Amino acid sequence: MTSNQFNLNTSSGVLEKLLKNIRSVGLMLFVALMAWTAFFTIDPEEEGVIVRFGKYVRTVEPGLNYKIPLVESVYKVAVERQQKMEFGFRTTSAGVRSSYTRGGGGVDEALMLTGDLNLADVEWVVQYRIDNSYNYLFKVRNPEVTLRDISESAMRQIVGDRTVNEVLTVGRTEISAKLQELMQQVCREYSVGVKIDQVVLQDVNPPEPVKAAFNAVNEAQQEKETLINQAKAEYNKVIPKAAGQAKETIQMAEGYATERVNNAKGDVARFNALYKEYVKAPEVTRRRIYLETMEEVMPRLGQKIITDQNGNNVLPLLQMQLSQQKSTTNGQ
Repeated sequence: MTSNQFNLNTSSGVLEKLLKNIRSVGLMLFVALMAWTAFFTIDPEEEGVIVRFGKYVRTVEPGLNYKIPLVESVYKVAVERQQKMEFGFRTTSAGVRSSYTRGGGGVDEALMLTGDLNLADVEWVVQYRIDNSYNYLFKVRNPEVTLRDISESAMRQIVGDRTVNEVLTVGRTEISAKLQELMQQVCREYSVGVKIDQVVLQDVNPPEPVKAAFNAVNEAQQEKETLINQAKAEYNKVIPKAAGQAKETIQMAEGYATERVNNAKGDVARFNALYKEYVKAPEVTRRRIYLETMEEVMPRLGQKIITDQNGNNVLPLLQMQLSQQKSTTNGQ
């Protein structure tokens, strides 16, 4: 064997061994790649939707999961995350002092025609969650655009059924509740896979050319409500007081009437009793009444002189009167 043949054989052996090592390394890399792509993790706020050659297969829960490499693929859907859509404005920077802009199509979608043919700029926010990941991914071509169209259409319908005063003042809460209900109904019918958590009416204003006039009307309305409340407060303060005084007067009159009736009944009873005694002994009763009356009247006369029919016996009576005055003075 010549040296050239030996070198050729040696080179062939080395090349063959090198190719074998490359195949082994490639196989190991392929196996590692398959293992790496076969396992995946779903976050706690997500669901995993697995499709095989584009066809839905199953939905997996949060945690470590497995899929067939190169055959199955996974879509991660944030089902527990609350998302929002802004209408009439866009948030440019969020934080303690958030900033907003009217760009991004906000002007057109915010301009609404009310039921009394007036215009109003309506800004609102829709907060929602994905409650059916399969419907969200496969039932509607573009669910976010569809949800935005549903919200704008429902808002125009609701605002179009109300006057501009209702939209600007007292109807805000009702509009929010009605919009949430109507959006949820349409999303359910279209199988969008979305649950509407809340609708917040951010701001409702008249268009800029007529804003000053609308503000003047609102101020007048508020002043009217203030005056009405003041009048009601004054009414509630005066009327109950007058009613109480009237009731007090009526009760006093009733008490006085009752007292007079009872006194009259007592006088009647006393007169009847006296009359019965009088019938039994008229002379005795007459004298007793006279004496009792004189006994009651005499102390009220003050200085008095008592004589008999002929004017005699004045001094003894005066002496008796002086004696009574002295005894009264000593008693005090």
